[in-house]
Amino acid sequence: MKVSPFRMPGVCFSLLFSLMLLFQATEGHAQLRNTINLPDNDDKWYHIGIVIMGTSNRFQFNQHPRFLQYDSVMVSNPNNSFGFGIGGMHTFRINHRFEARVVFPQLLFVNKSINYNLKYPNSNNDEAPVMNQQVESILLGVPIQLKLKSDRIGNFRVYMMGGVKFETDLTSKANSRNAENFVKLKKADMGIEAGIGFNFYNKMFIFSPEIKISNGISNVHARDPDLKFSNVIDRIQSRQIVFSLIFEG
Repeated sequence: MKVSPFRMPGVCFSLLFSLMLLFQATEGHAQLRNTINLPDNDDKWYHIGIVIMGTSNRFQFNQHPRFLQYDSVMVSNPNNSFGFGIGGMHTFRINHRFEARVVFPQLLFVNKSINYNLKYPNSNNDEAPVMNQQVESILLGVPIQLKLKSDRIGNFRVYMMGGVKFETDLTSKANSRNAENFVKLKKADMGIEAGIGFNFYNKMFIFSPEIKISNGISNVHARDPDLKFSNVIDRIQSRQIVFSLIFEG
């Protein structure tokens, strides 16, 4: 069953809203007692945290002109899939409004897939009218971000962030060996990111739910003109929606 690309953002926003209501209730209770948690935290020049991530992943295709010239592959479509990850958050204070953030190391475990519809499947190569290629990846990444913070209201704050990411696929060579008749992917990728999040100040740590869009700008397709599944595709770029839970000291 295919998953709509709009389903994951809807679930994430619903979860974000529920978390906001929960912590706003806690905040209201704390305000009744005039309690300000971690009052000196904003003066720290550096603090560290842990990030737990859930992702919605897909490829973005640009078809090659050969796709229209030949009819062996009638359709090639990317599918939506889910993944998870973990990372270390390093935050550096610039001033009362801006912070620089580096997530390292960041490990994402994702599984993307591509569907092909063939007009003339070759039974000698175990081909069927509908073929599916699974692309399992372990991505080691380094996102570098600039964070713009609102004023702190009690134990709550809103922020926006944006930046760039650099990734390498630790399993790209294995994917190439296991998919000799399909598309092969390059090892390195880079992209841009933007998102929004919320800081909730507790007694011992800061809890921050965050959602962002992460789009690759590099062409990760190692095109092989001799392979019918690869020669019909020109560019392949990564697309991700990332929901994060961040815990900072």
